[in-house]
Amino acid sequence: MTTSSTPEAAERSFRTLVYIGMSLDGFIARPDGDIDWLNERGAQAGDMGYEAFMVGIDTLVMGRNTYEKVLTFGFWPYEGKRVAVLSTQLTTDDANVTVYRSLDALLKSLTTEGAKNVYVDGGQIVQTFLREGILDELIITTAPVLLGTGIPLFGRLDRDIDLGPV
Repeated sequence: MTTSSTPEAAERSFRTLVYIGMSLDGFIARPDGDIDWLNERGAQAGDMGYEAFMVGIDTLVMGRNTYEKVLTFGFWPYEGKRVAVLSTQLTTDDANVTVYRSLDALLKSLTTEGAKNVYVDGGQIVQTFLREGILDELIITTAPVLLGTGIPLFGRLDRDIDLGPV
């Protein structure tokens, strides 16, 4: 589903894409960031196209919370991909990531570095890209579970965002 019809999307040298799972009531994680409910169902469901999706991705953008969650996996799942973390608080000497303090700096770097297909991951980052009109495609898998509370995929908006075809 396409979300950006702004001139900026046509002028960018890269596409931004989301591939994410959420509960039926719209949460991507429990309040503490736990995603076991999703991992368990994902193992039962199988790949669902994620591996094929990742083949076309050259760059990932995530926020601090998502980055810190990835560090708990016990392995680095993005080997060979450029990873950018958008955070005003994170300090790290992790050679796997580059930290950006502002969205403008990140977007300029994506252009300068020649990014083509950028995977946008994490609730706050997805919300930021949606609000700014710089999200090109959403691929959402809805898990048949109600969590009742947690980290929402979509947050408050100042305006409607049309998710229909352009």
